[in-house]
Amino acid sequence: MEAQSVVRTPGERERALGDRFIDALGYATRAHATQLRAADGQPYVAHLLRVTGLVIQDGGSEDEAIAALLHDAVEDQGGTQRLNDIRERYGQVVAEIVDECTDSYGDPKPPWRRRKEQYLEELDRASPGALRISLADKLDNVRTKLLGYRAHGEVEWSRTGKTPDDVRWYYGTLASRFCDLRPGLLADELSGAVAELDRLIAGDERQGS
Repeated sequence: MEAQSVVRTPGERERALGDRFIDALGYATRAHATQLRAADGQPYVAHLLRVTGLVIQDGGSEDEAIAALLHDAVEDQGGTQRLNDIRERYGQVVAEIVDECTDSYGDPKPPWRRRKEQYLEELDRASPGALRISLADKLDNVRTKLLGYRAHGEVEWSRTGKTPDDVRWYYGTLASRFCDLRPGLLADELSGAVAELDRLIAGDERQGS
């Protein structure tokens, strides 16, 4: 059967994923090769792929899709040196978005609460690309917590090191902020997922009282 060529509109060409994305997919996989997610024990790349899929589904550009793949690489796998390498390989736009998505360069990291308070303060100044990726990231995080909580109940908190109050404060605040800063389907999905998690937690607390 003869292959048919596809004529893309300018907007479709802008969103098409090319060799840079393919290279970044391998780069992200290698950078996080030995890392597992604390929340579910999965290879870390599974989270990166889910976040990137949400970004693409939401209409993100190739730069944003690449930044989604790499959004945790600086914080977890190399700090400033890693950011410089990302800038050299994928350009300034990608590096700036990854930088915005990074809440810590030091090792050890500052206390969790302090990092998250600073992250929330900086959301007002985030670029559109960083907001899209951060929103996709948080949506996947909450969905993962929902799955973990349904499977393990309160044991989920010992797996993640966060209390129910931590989760309610952080993700509840995030859901509200994203609805203000970037209203739309992703923000609605996050609000719904956070509300469902809150209902599960509240139900267990009533049963335990």
